[in-house]
Amino acid sequence: MSFETWLGRSETSTDLITAAPLAALSATLDRPALRPPDGAPLPPLWHWLYFLPLYRQSEVGPDGHARRGEFLPPVPLPRRMWAGSELEFHHPLCVGDKVTRVSTIAAIDEKTGRSGPLVFIKVRHELRRNGEPALALAETHDIVYREAARPGAVAALPAAAPDSAAWERKVVPDAVLLFRYSALTFNGHRIHYDRSYVTEVEGYPGLVVHGPLLATLLIDLLREHRPEASVVRFAFRASSPLFDIHPFFVCGKPASDGKTVRLWAKDHRGGLAMEATAVVA
Repeated sequence: MSFETWLGRSETSTDLITAAPLAALSATLDRPALRPPDGAPLPPLWHWLYFLPLYRQSEVGPDGHARRGEFLPPVPLPRRMWAGSELEFHHPLCVGDKVTRVSTIAAIDEKTGRSGPLVFIKVRHELRRNGEPALALAETHDIVYREAARPGAVAALPAAAPDSAAWERKVVPDAVLLFRYSALTFNGHRIHYDRSYVTEVEGYPGLVVHGPLLATLLIDLLREHRPEASVVRFAFRASSPLFDIHPFFVCGKPASDGKTVRLWAKDHRGGLAMEATAVVA
């Protein structure tokens, strides 16, 4: 199936940065549930609490996402994952801002991997606040679709994570954490909260930890150890899924240049789940 007609397709949406979702995410991350005042800047990546996918119940597909073929092409492969993102932070988004987001399908790439056919879709989001012409935030979001697990197939072991962390935090995921993050982002993807679906249909051993939640935890680790730093660029790539059946670790190590921080997440056995790079000012 060719998806060339979807290249360049765009959509525009607006949202108002309100305080309640910020307090809710703070509580979900086990921080005080404080509602910041108007003018308070969003922490990096917390813009994912806005521009939520508000598709109608009748438009829900079998995996909990919106049925395909509207903005995103109707890729027939059943497994959909957030593979990574690259972000540039130009101006802070603040509580009270009215923000416009223009989303454009920038690339579609069909490949064949060890697990079968793959489709990669790259979506560019440009965010501007309060009618200003200058970009506040630019994000390139990579989505990957692939086949369901074959019966009896054994998942490949992840690569080993670095063992040189300067910072490390243990995270014990559970169904409530994953449900709360799904609710905050209006994410209906059933792999994060429907255990029978994720194990019996998609063949995973447990509920899948959200890629953006994991990226948010990496940034949260950076904010804990470098609270004065301002993130100007951030890129992450997911390499292996994490599940609610085991704890995992978020790790970081600042570079000698004082501006670059390497971040990664590893599973309970030390396998690499996500790696990221932040540039701070």
